[in-house]
Amino acid sequence: MSTSSTLDILIGLAQEALDAAGRTLAGHRRNQQQAQTQLDTLVHYQREYRRGLQQAMQDGIAPASLHNYRAFLASLDSAIERASQTVAIQCQQVDNSQRNWQEQRRKLNSYDTLVERRAVLAQVRENRAEQRLSDEFSAQMRLRSAGFPTSPESSS
Repeated sequence: MSTSSTLDILIGLAQEALDAAGRTLAGHRRNQQQAQTQLDTLVHYQREYRRGLQQAMQDGIAPASLHNYRAFLASLDSAIERASQTVAIQCQQVDNSQRNWQEQRRKLNSYDTLVERRAVLAQVRENRAEQRLSDEFSAQMRLRSAGFPTSPESSS
């Protein structure tokens, strides 16, 4: 197997890994956004419910209703705490996925750089070979114009 085909295989694998890392990152970002939206909704609902409780207390509230309000607010507090933890976990997953995506991108870039360097090196070699041929041709032309034979057949 030639070095080029090996490098092509590595580039293909690196591209697949980068694509997979990108899909994972997008999924984690979506999950984070959903968790954040749920947390925001719970916090908003809690604020509204607290306002309702304050209004009910100003208007006069039965002890049983007050107990129900407080119990419900306690369950909202608990739900908000769980949602906050979920958001934190999702943020960590996004960070980890981002780092993985960046690492995969660096790996692919390093292979691309290697391909570019090889192409430049091949071009330099080709240019040198062309220059040698051109120099040789020029030297033969100078010898001919000076009257010297340029090949063994012409001297016989």
